[in-house]
Amino acid sequence: MQVPKSKGIILEIRAGAGGEEAAIFAADLFRMYTKYAQSQSWGFSIIDKSLTSLGGIKEIIVEINGPEVYGQLQNESGVHRVQRVPKTEKNGRIHTSTASVAILPKIEATEVKINPQDLKIDMARSSGPGGQNVNKRSTAIRVTHLPTNIVVFSQTERSQPQNKEIAMEILRAKLYERANNQQMSQLSQERRDQIGTADRSEKVRTYNFAQNRITDHRIGKSWHDLETILNGKLDAVIKAFRKQE
Repeated sequence: MQVPKSKGIILEIRAGAGGEEAAIFAADLFRMYTKYAQSQSWGFSIIDKSLTSLGGIKEIIVEINGPEVYGQLQNESGVHRVQRVPKTEKNGRIHTSTASVAILPKIEATEVKINPQDLKIDMARSSGPGGQNVNKRSTAIRVTHLPTNIVVFSQTERSQPQNKEIAMEILRAKLYERANNQQMSQLSQERRDQIGTADRSEKVRTYNFAQNRITDHRIGKSWHDLETILNGKLDAVIKAFRKQE
């Protein structure tokens, strides 16, 4: 059940351990991936997001389209750890926080069969920052896949059909990933392994600001140009994984 590397993706980023600093780090990762997408001339659009009052990201879901998107970003999945002095830290202490990243390949409707009777579809009003309604009509869509209890939500568009189409796209990606993981490894926790609980012990990569270093623990390689990479210059990291493959 190999995924073509030319597939577009659904990118999910969630803040983990570390409170507001974790949310700020999640926003840093979002900026890193969007800048890289721009450098590759890929198209991207935000499907859903939840922000904090200080500009951090609790959770964000983004669609990225273009040639070789999945092939280049598939190894970004996992828990990313940051070690730095937060802007909110008054005593200059280094804090450790985490955020989780998941890369899901976009799946066409013909690639995953979904029984309409297995779906529970709820409609609600879209809401903006602070919970205020941004649309007086009920345009937001929540889709629950009853056999797996997977829930997806879309509210970015101004019409129900558009939001339903986006929600179904995310659902197909999650169902495809679930089936693929079961086939390849027969580990029911594979999805959990990719997303993780965002606990510090599950890290795949560490961003150490004091040492200006990024370390990927899966391939045992470090780069000493942290700010450059966080500004979207991911080529060296991606090439290191491809070389190992």
